[in-house]
Amino acid sequence: MIERIAILGTGLLGTSAGLALRASGYRGSIVGWNRSAQAAQTALAMGALDSIAADPLQAAHESQVTVLSVPIYATLDLMEKLATVLGPEHLVTDVGSTKRLISEAGARLYNTPERAAFLPGHPMAGKERGGAELADVNLFRGAVWLFTDDPAARRSPQAAVLVKDWRDLVAAMGSKAIDLDPARHDELVAWVSHLPQFVATALSALLEEQVGNAPELKDVGGRALREMTRLGASPYSMWRDIAHTNTEPVARALQALEQRLAYLRENLRTPVLREEFEQANRFRRE
Repeated sequence: MIERIAILGTGLLGTSAGLALRASGYRGSIVGWNRSAQAAQTALAMGALDSIAADPLQAAHESQVTVLSVPIYATLDLMEKLATVLGPEHLVTDVGSTKRLISEAGARLYNTPERAAFLPGHPMAGKERGGAELADVNLFRGAVWLFTDDPAARRSPQAAVLVKDWRDLVAAMGSKAIDLDPARHDELVAWVSHLPQFVATALSALLEEQVGNAPELKDVGGRALREMTRLGASPYSMWRDIAHTNTEPVARALQALEQRLAYLRENLRTPVLREEFEQANRFRRE
């Protein structure tokens, strides 16, 4: 049974995880750490944490499970540091949006008899903006929580118990767990998560350029414009690491969309346009 969890990174996902754990009935201790002391204080005040740690490595060492809820490169950095101070009685997991580099680092640094277990994870949940103040106790309810699980993470009986207990907590938070190969994960999320973000970013930037000096035109767009550009509010700081660590799958998805848009442009007055709408409708229905 997991009695103490360390959440390293108390932004939107980390704070929401703390809130969701409490709401699910988890009775153990939750300690949090964040580079920004204010963000950690906000998470504490919201009830997502029981205490704030001054040192992330010590917090992880004193906990059975450590959740890395920071950007991808910061996750990789913490993985390197934690690997030297944790042992087989510990489990480290993460919530990063790309998994290939993280899974490779996990296989290299963890999952041996003398070291901690590592379980790569990615909840498909979030908002266009981050921050502890936007945390939501129901953020993970009904969401898919992806794992790019390495069987070596369950090599020892201790690790197997911790992995199972953490996955049980994920289910208690209302998420459905799905296991994927890391490369397959990155390919899929490039299509279903990263492509929509970059499309919204490009569309929002284009509209700012074309009608940004005519604010009344934003009202003309109505709901359609709001829905299509909502993700355009996402900050670069949230997406830089994703673009850098999943470049090829995202580039392929963007290129495919460019070709599809050109195809639509060339068929605006042909029966092909109806076929495109019918195919799009089938995707939405399914």
